[in-house]
Amino acid sequence: MAEVFISSLDVRLEGRYHQNDNPNAPLALILHPDPQLGETMNNKVVYTLFQTFVKLGFSVLRFNFRGVGRSTGLIDSEENWELADAIIALDWLQNKNMDSKTCWVAGVDSGAFVGMQLLMRRPELNGFVAVSPPAHLHDFSFLTPCPASGVIVQAGAVSAQREAQVAALAEKLNAGRSVRVEYVMFPKSDSYYTNHLKTLYECLCEKIPLLLTKKSKKSGKGMKKVLKAADSV
Repeated sequence: MAEVFISSLDVRLEGRYHQNDNPNAPLALILHPDPQLGETMNNKVVYTLFQTFVKLGFSVLRFNFRGVGRSTGLIDSEENWELADAIIALDWLQNKNMDSKTCWVAGVDSGAFVGMQLLMRRPELNGFVAVSPPAHLHDFSFLTPCPASGVIVQAGAVSAQREAQVAALAEKLNAGRSVRVEYVMFPKSDSYYTNHLKTLYECLCEKIPLLLTKKSKKSGKGMKKVLKAADSV
């Protein structure tokens, strides 16, 4: 894992990057939760996502949004500044890997919201992971229809109402004929997935390859909603 700095016209973003040895390896961009709440790319869930994609053979980048850590610039310095930073990071990642044909975006909480916005703006993105997307705060109706398959994960111990809103979002996105959206809920997990990070890792290591190979077709039995396994770490 290498420390990198990504320069643009108005910001310099601090990141951590893993380069897979295969020049055709798929790519993954990881987005951290709300910088205004003190979150960074070192968030444990973000790091778990990073390690998941490394394990699956991706070249992976996580980074600090502007004004966080050693990233320059000011938080909220322009409209849609998080999305602007995500675009800068994605451009850098793709320019480093010109032969790659597959690219995923993954985000946690507000990072998931930014990731889904990026998904709609960049048609080359083939898949997504959205962990605890803030469906209680933001309107996700722009995802009509959802352009790519992916996985939505939610913690169940935060709020029953919030979990229901995320489940409804997953069901709506999964209604698209050409995509598959897996929904996994951790019933006893808090928003930081305390004691469930290993299970989250194992779950995504199982589900992402299925979506990559498109071997898993939409089931008439509905989405798997509850992950019963508990993590002891």
